[in-house]
Amino acid sequence: MNLSFEQLKSMVVFAQVVEQGNLTAAAKHIGLSRAVVSYHIKKLEVQLGVRLLNRSTRSIALTEAGAEYYESCRIIAEQTQAANQKMENLKNEPEGRLKITCPVNVGLQMVVPALNEFRRHYPKIELDVMLTDEVVNIIQEGIDLAIRGAPLPDSGLQASKLWTLPTCLCGSPDYFKKNGRPLTPADLEQHDWIIYKLTAGPIELNKGSRSFSVAVKGTISTNNAAARTAFIEGGHGLGRIPMYDAYPKIKAGSLESVLDDYQLKDINVFGVFPPGNTSAKKLRLLIDYLKDFFKHTERSIMTM
Repeated sequence: MNLSFEQLKSMVVFAQVVEQGNLTAAAKHIGLSRAVVSYHIKKLEVQLGVRLLNRSTRSIALTEAGAEYYESCRIIAEQTQAANQKMENLKNEPEGRLKITCPVNVGLQMVVPALNEFRRHYPKIELDVMLTDEVVNIIQEGIDLAIRGAPLPDSGLQASKLWTLPTCLCGSPDYFKKNGRPLTPADLEQHDWIIYKLTAGPIELNKGSRSFSVAVKGTISTNNAAARTAFIEGGHGLGRIPMYDAYPKIKAGSLESVLDDYQLKDINVFGVFPPGNTSAKKLRLLIDYLKDFFKHTERSIMTM
């Protein structure tokens, strides 16, 4: 089958429908009418001879063929967007300085790798990166962007959600050999925990319509996320940690997750910045880049 320019357009439209969740949102995002978007999807299905989407009045669901085809369409759409962005950068390459602060562990594992790539795209932007688990005063310190687990609604600062971190409950194999594995939320209260001071409090779990709140206690506490994980790996107790930190260690065998059939509350990560920031253009570039980077990084972690 020869690939026409019209089919390329339809493939990009299909990718947007999947990513936006429905035809109406996709139409709004790419500036087409819903009828035109629907036309492109139907035309693709006719050309390919397979159904790509199961559609209802409010939602869509990928068929098996649609899921396979989406991956190719996504790559084409991303490469097109990247090419356009490069041309835009050549016309007006951003420059200047951005001062960024974020917690140490997420900074080293997620933010610094993202900034490495960001600098390759925008070499004229200078970066001043402060890694600290303390909440610094953004205004006093002249921070352009602080990466935090809450938008601080009472601070008068602006916030943009960067990504959502799924979490899991983990312990080391040695810990479970000595203390057994918790099989129910009630069992968790009988175990030792590594207390992370910045989010200390009950563990909230959900399963179906049922919710559980578990009080945790332990003899080790820390304000550093990397130290928390190290103590858990050392066999000193259980802990709730983000999947980006846990998943590689679970694969390596140094951690094991428990109660995987229960849902834990995700951690929403925000970029917090002063209102009316004078570096708004390069700051917006950074925020958009981080959102895209984290979305693709999470996808790659979960498919390792």
